[in-house]
Amino acid sequence: MHYPRRTLLAAAALLPLTAACDVGGSNSSDTGGEGTGEGKITALFMQQAGYSEADIRAMTADFQAKYPKITVEPTFVAYEALHDKIVAAAPAGTYDVVLIDVIWPAEFGSKKIVTDVTSQFPAAWKTDMLGGALKTAEYQGKYYGVPWILDSKYLFYNTEILGKAGVDVATLSTWDGVLAAAAKIKAANLVKHPLVWSWKQAEALICDYTQLLGAFGGKFLADDFKSIAFDSGGGLEALKWMKKTIDDGLTNPNSMESLEEDVRKIFSEGSAAMALNWTYMFNAANDPAQSKVAGKVEVLPTPSGGGGSPGVNGSMALCVSGGSKNQKAAWTYISYLTSAEVQNKYAKSSLPCWGKSYDDPAVVSVSPKMVAAAKKELASLISRPEVPRYNEISQILQAELQQALLGKKAPEKALSDAAAQAKSLL
Repeated sequence: MHYPRRTLLAAAALLPLTAACDVGGSNSSDTGGEGTGEGKITALFMQQAGYSEADIRAMTADFQAKYPKITVEPTFVAYEALHDKIVAAAPAGTYDVVLIDVIWPAEFGSKKIVTDVTSQFPAAWKTDMLGGALKTAEYQGKYYGVPWILDSKYLFYNTEILGKAGVDVATLSTWDGVLAAAAKIKAANLVKHPLVWSWKQAEALICDYTQLLGAFGGKFLADDFKSIAFDSGGGLEALKWMKKTIDDGLTNPNSMESLEEDVRKIFSEGSAAMALNWTYMFNAANDPAQSKVAGKVEVLPTPSGGGGSPGVNGSMALCVSGGSKNQKAAWTYISYLTSAEVQNKYAKSSLPCWGKSYDDPAVVSVSPKMVAAAKKELASLISRPEVPRYNEISQILQAELQQALLGKKAPEKALSDAAAQAKSLL
């Protein structure tokens, strides 16, 4: 999704592959003829943004009331630990349900760590879910889970600061307009560094870079998926643009050590005028208990850089573990949690994956401005490279992007070096 990445990758290559089963595995029980399964299942979730632990426990309690023959034991870990926890637990089938990031279906699907649920995926879901959501658990035309946490990064701005600088909000529809606004704010001495980003050497940096790469018309890979494309065109233009914001004193230098939650805190202190971040920041930055700028925060869809304005796909999906011994009950649980009814109920924490939800008055009323921005942006999302060895490529690119942003390499050299290292991993 949208959080710092874990660093232990070598273990993944050493673990044996887990055999996948069809949903409704051999040890699932189907008493009552409902096809829902029964017994105990375990589920692995993430602690951070999106649905809170309290949300998930409440959803689970409601599920168990509806399906009393199924007991669910949820476990929560930090995002940084999620990938490796899933991989390490796969051989033993420790978890029946796992939450995966949009960047993992290629790896997990090809290694059969999660179950191919294409045959169980209702046809109606393919039209009723938002297009950006559907890609979350898809790899090579097959579905390996069900979209659950739908997210992208949006442009947040401080209305008071922009107002004092005389910035027309309409100019923020382009990244050039954002730079012009930042320069105007800096010249007025309203804040020293108007922009703040999550550019620490982590997956957070890749998410911001992806959004800018897409805006400038770039691609990570060639259309045949056999060669690198981020080292030229929009990919190079995006990195040069990022470096220029630093050189011009518009970007807070602390961005180089910041993750998304750091960005939220800096922005909420009033130390930045604009920031790129995930959906959760809108409510958090407008919460007086967490923010000094509450009531002064607005949100816009991601600006355009001339190549469109796709948001980075930061979504997550719930999957049946390939090693689960109770896949039917696991699928019942996943189907419940991802339903429009449940997602609409918890829309304040995470916006639903279902298109019709964005016209539901109950959902819209939760956060009218955030829903309006999301409805527009979620129609056009850009994905990070859908390749089995994505983790390794990401770490290479993270390091080289940082080299450029810190001024240790020219952007051209950094991306050329990243491409040279990454091409053998495709």
